[in-house]
Parts: sequence; C-alpha cells; structure tokens
Amino acid sequence: MNPSDQLTAIRGTRARTVLISGASIAGPALAYWLNRYGYAVTVVEKAAAPRSGGYPIDVRGTALDVVRRMGLLPRLRDAHIDLRRLTFLEGDGTEVTSLHPHSVTGGVAGRDLEVRRGDLTDALYTAVRDDVEFLFDDSIDTLDHCEHGVDVTFRGGGGRTFDLVIGADGMHSHTRRLLFGPEEPFHHYLGYCFAVFTMRNTFGLSHETVMWNSPGRAAALYAAGDDDEVHAFLNFARPEPPSHAFRDPQAQCALLAEVFADAGWEVPGMLAAARDAQDLFFDAVGQIRMPRWSDGRVALVGDAAYAPSFLTGQGTSLALVGAYMLARSLADGDHITGLAAYERDTRAFVTANQQLVGAGGATLFPTTAQALRQRNDRLRGLGAMPSSDGKPAHSALTLPEPARLA
Repeated sequence: MNPSDQLTAIRGTRARTVLISGASIAGPALAYWLNRYGYAVTVVEKAAAPRSGGYPIDVRGTALDVVRRMGLLPRLRDAHIDLRRLTFLEGDGTEVTSLHPHSVTGGVAGRDLEVRRGDLTDALYTAVRDDVEFLFDDSIDTLDHCEHGVDVTFRGGGGRTFDLVIGADGMHSHTRRLLFGPEEPFHHYLGYCFAVFTMRNTFGLSHETVMWNSPGRAAALYAAGDDDEVHAFLNFARPEPPSHAFRDPQAQCALLAEVFADAGWEVPGMLAAARDAQDLFFDAVGQIRMPRWSDGRVALVGDAAYAPSFLTGQGTSLALVGAYMLARSLADGDHITGLAAYERDTRAFVTANQQLVGAGGATLFPTTAQALRQRNDRLRGLGAMPSSDGKPAHSALTLPEPARLA
C-alpha cells in the first residue's frame, strides 16, 4: 500500500483531488509531496512530454534538503556539472580575471549542485510518474470556483472538478492570469533583457564559462562539460522592456544585432548562431511579486508566484522549497488554514532570496564604464576575500520535518 492509499484508508474518506498546472520543477516536486500526503494528483502540461535540455541550474541551501528527502540527491550528485572556471573579459577581449565560480556565486564546494535543467526535470518526473496522472499536450482553459471545489475546462476538451488547483506554470503563468488578472501589476522589470541558445563549441571550452562585458552589455559562453555544444548568453540593459519583440523571433534577432552591432570578441559569431538557433529563448529580466499567492481553492507556487530572476541564481531552489512548504501546509486537507500557513512560513524566505537581485545585477552587468571598472577591481580581489560568516539567503529557512501521515 503506497502512502496515498494508506492515508485514505486511515481517514476512511476519498482522497482529495488536486490539479497542478506545469510539469517543469515546482509542479512535479509538489505532486510528489501531495501524493505522499494522500492527495489524488493530476498534472497538466502544455508540452507534449517532459522537457529536456535547458540552461544549467543551481540547487543550493535549503533546496538540497528537499531533494535529499525525496531520495534524489545521489542521482543529482552524479549529474553535477562541476564548473571549474569563470573567466571575465574586458570589452576588447583581454582577460580581467579567472576565478572558481563559487567565488562569485557564494556556492559551497562539495555541497551545492549545478545540473542540466533536463537532468533535474527527468529525476522529478521519474519520482512521480507511477503515482500521478499526467496530461501532456494540454492546459487549463478556464477555472471557476464552485460550492465544493474548482471547475476546470481543458483546451484539449472536456472538464473536471478538483478540490484544489495549483499554478506551477512559470513566470508568465496562465493560471495566475485566470485567477488574478494580467501579469503587469505583478511583474517588476529589472532593467535588462536576455537571450539564451545553444551553438557549436568551436572554442575549446570545457567545464567553464567565459563572460565578455562592456557597459550595459554582456555575452557569455558556458561549456557544461566536454560537449560539442555550448550555451550562449546575451544580456543588455534597456530602460523599458521591448514589448514588440517578445513574441517575434525575427524582431528579437534584429534587436540583438542592433544592440551588439559594434561588439568584439566572439559576439558576431554568437549573433549569427542566434539567427539559426532552434532553441532561442528571449525575455525580460524581472521578478514576480504578489501580495498573496492564493485565492479560495487556487494557489501559485514557484516562478508563477515569486520568480526571483536568474540574477539571484535561486529560481530552482525557490521552486523546490516552495513546493515542499505548500504540500506540507496542505497535509491535513484544510486548504484555508493550509494556504495561509504556506504563505506565512515561506514568504520571508522568498523575500530574502528576491533581494539578492541587487547584488547580482551590480556584480555581473554594470551599466556604466565607471561601474564596470569598479566591478572588475572587485573581481580581481575576490580570491583574497574572506567568506561571509552570516547565513546566506539560500539557507535562511530551516526545512520543517514532513507532516505525519496520521
């Protein structure tokens, strides 16, 4: 008898039903814990299958305890990328300094993880696929509160009623839009846009990142291993987000070509690769900040509720920790008390990690020549800087023990 069957038998009642929108990171993690607490879980995902690939991601601090309790830590340790070098370049291509990445990120060698996004999503999916219903190539069309739950219709046709609905569908969450309205009041633009894509590794890079900077612009090549491909990254400052480009790949490439027209180093080749890339992803750098994360029987988790932006390096960790805290708060089945507890016990951790964005933006992407010189001077001195004695934001929450089944 699995934990879900055990808890249902103890209570003598039907399992509560929950629909989770999104099968990336927060969604499967939440599905794992809710299934453990006796919920009948359905996950709907607009992609046709679990998504592979993607930029490497960090799992640090409290989030490591989450994956350990899920039994995934050994598998993720085996998948650890072990980035060994981070090199910064001047605008003319000369080297500023070369450091171990932990000197910049604040990571802990031998403990923190960096894995390919696809390795984490595959591990999460494998952990829940036999106990959870997945509806791929579909999504929520409408949702409406009813007397005893939430009525949901699907874009693929048909409808069902669930006790709870959770949006784990990313920064541009459709569930959030249905529940709280347009994204604009909750999206806080941080002054940058970025593009990521893969290109051939003709540079001889291995287990390292090389980053070129000029004021307000950055370009980086990231080699996760000895692969034939590298992850390419272009970032630039802009006072207002270029809304015309977000849904138009041709406009995105044109904007990148305009912004980086006079850039040296490997940037011209990166621009050419971006035009041909099948996996080009372009977006604004921003955070989602909401006064509340739920309404009635519908709640949000991960980037849908509190995307911190890549400048913090904490998006994945917040998704894992948020999923754990939400499921634990809902373990006894009382959604009113549970959703209130989720926010009460998790918000301070979220806020502390979102506040990392100031340091991240200033360190990596200075917008003036003076700020860039100051950043480079700081980077040259990082090897001699002592580590902080304070508790870092990514470890600021001590994870409570899982709720008891009875």
